[in-house]
This record gives sequence, C-alpha cells and structure tokens, in this order.
Amino acid sequence: MPRRLTGFTPSGNLHLDNYLCAMRPIIAEQARTDTVVFISDLHALTLEHDAADVRRRTLEFATLLLAAGADPDGCLFLVQSHVPEHTELHYLLECTTGYGEAQRMIQFKEKSRRQQQVRMSLLTYPILMAADILLYDTDEVPVGEDQRQHAELARDLACRFNTRYGRTFTVPRAVNPPVAARIMDLAAPGEKMSKSSSSTAGALRLLDEPDVLRRKVMRAVTDTGSEVIYDPERKPGISNLLAILASCTSDEPERLAQLFDRYGELKEAVADAVVATLTPVRERYVELARDPEHVRAVLHAGAKRAREQAGEKVRQAKAAIGLRHPSGSLHQLRGDVRPRVGGQREPDRHPGGAAGQHPPDLPTRA
Repeated sequence: MPRRLTGFTPSGNLHLDNYLCAMRPIIAEQARTDTVVFISDLHALTLEHDAADVRRRTLEFATLLLAAGADPDGCLFLVQSHVPEHTELHYLLECTTGYGEAQRMIQFKEKSRRQQQVRMSLLTYPILMAADILLYDTDEVPVGEDQRQHAELARDLACRFNTRYGRTFTVPRAVNPPVAARIMDLAAPGEKMSKSSSSTAGALRLLDEPDVLRRKVMRAVTDTGSEVIYDPERKPGISNLLAILASCTSDEPERLAQLFDRYGELKEAVADAVVATLTPVRERYVELARDPEHVRAVLHAGAKRAREQAGEKVRQAKAAIGLRHPSGSLHQLRGDVRPRVGGQREPDRHPGGAAGQHPPDLPTRA
C-alpha cells in the first residue's frame, strides 16, 4: 500500500480548489492508501504573520479536515510543530543541500521579490518540506505545478543522502491531484483561486454561507459572446465555471458545455453544485467547532503516533550521517562513558588530554 502525504499551511482561508484538489482526494483514498495529513504550521512562519492568527487557523484547518471526512483512525493526522523531528531532520537535510540549489527555487525567487526583508526560513522552506516528506517514508506527494519543484527537491535530496550515507529514505514521487481541471479565481479567471487573495469575491471559501457562495458564482466574471463552450484560452471565465461544475459533479467540462445555451443557466447550475458540495462540510465544521478540546485531543493522539515513526527515521538518519549509532551513542562506542565509581561518574579521559579536558577536535569556546 503506497504512503501518500498532504500538508495544509494555516494561512488564509481554505476554499473550493483546496477541497476538490487536496481534501476530497484524501477522503477518497485514505482507505486504499497509507495516508499522512498534517497542518504545516511551521511553513506559515516563513512570511510576516500574526501569531494568534496562526494558532487560530491551525485549529480551524484541523477542524475543517475532520469535517470533510479525514479519519484520524484511518490516517496519520497531526500538526507539524507537534512533532519536533520535522525540524531535526530539516537540519540534517540542510547539510546535504547546496546554497545555490535552494536559491534556484522558483517560489523563493518570486516571494523574495515582494519582500523588503527576506527571512532565511523562506530560503530553507523547501528543505523543511523535503523533511516533511522523507520523515514518513512517503511514496507519493500530490502537488500542483507551483509545488512540483519542491517535491522534486525532496526526491533529489533522498537520492543524494542514500548515495552518500547508505539507503535511509524512500525516494518519493510527485503525482497530479485527481481533479478534472484547475479551479481559477471567479473575479480574475486568469489567476488561480487563492487562500491569501485580498479580494473575497473570487474565492469560494469552505466556511461561506450558502447564500454567499451562490452570490459569488452569480457575479463571476464571464466572457464576450454568449456561446457556452469549454475553451480556457478563448473563454477563461466560462471555462472556469464549467471546470467547477465538472469537478463538483465528477463529469467532463466539454460534455457539460453542451447542456447550456445561456450563461445564466450555467451559473445557476454551478451555484447549486457548489452549495451541495460545500454545505455538508460547513455544517459538520460548526458541530466540531463547538468542542475544540476534542479536536485538540485528536491532534495530540496523532502527534504521539507520528513521533513513534518520525523518531525512528531520525535515528536512522543520524546513524547514517555519523551522529549516532543505532545500537548506542557515539560516546558509548568510543568508550568515553565510564562506569560510576563509588556513586560518582569517573571523569572522561580523551587521547592526548588529561581528565576533564576537551578532546583535541573539540576546542574550548571562550
């Protein structure tokens, strides 16, 4: 059974594209795949953020995932920062990554241009993502085009580490999300639907009321002319509406286009489909949100399970890279740990030095 991993960064508002491309496939596949689902709260720190907002959205995203049908008994469900092995492996992988390699990441180039002060965490974020993936021996990583380069970096680092230090990591592969078409912004169909968009008109948010969802669809940008056809190049607005309808109903946009003569008819059908798709998720969210301690307990249990697996993987990586032997510490292997004499530990003695002195390769710091 292949292991598949998906992460959600708690920033902005989860929307229809997140649900169709990431959340719904998790629910459909969790019985047939070994699934890892996590809230990547550490990734939310790479840009300017509000601490209270990160905490609030971490719980909100976890609750929404449960509302959408994520089964904590059927998958590994956790918050990234609750498992410190993520950051521990992150550093080990940094030691096998070139500076130029990290700097070439397209997202780093794009985001750093928009920032007056670029944080180091933005540069190393793809390496943390690689640690997220490799920590759980992931086989498949569903990613969009904007994250494919990062998934390929994880693959490269796994191969490099295995070649240099011995086989330690499963080499992952990027897979396309199983969705009919990419969902774009309703107000700007040339741009993808975004969690962080400054405009609320273009994104169909999971927590929007049904009447809000319907109003956004009815006000969606369309194209010149009146013909309903699926042609993303010539008719991006209408094609986006057809893609949404196709994704919500598991149909084909080209076939659906033949069912409508007017834009208004199409918009009505899309609004009905979106409301039918998202309302059950929102209603279940409202129920779960009444008991946040239950959600926290689920996350605590998930972190405990995750640490059992993650801890073993970090131990393997440390042994491979030279920090720790699987049957004992380096001190024990070198004979540096002396038995206690009369209840007191005998001072360590290092070659070329008296008792209590630092070994020659570890100079004393001022």
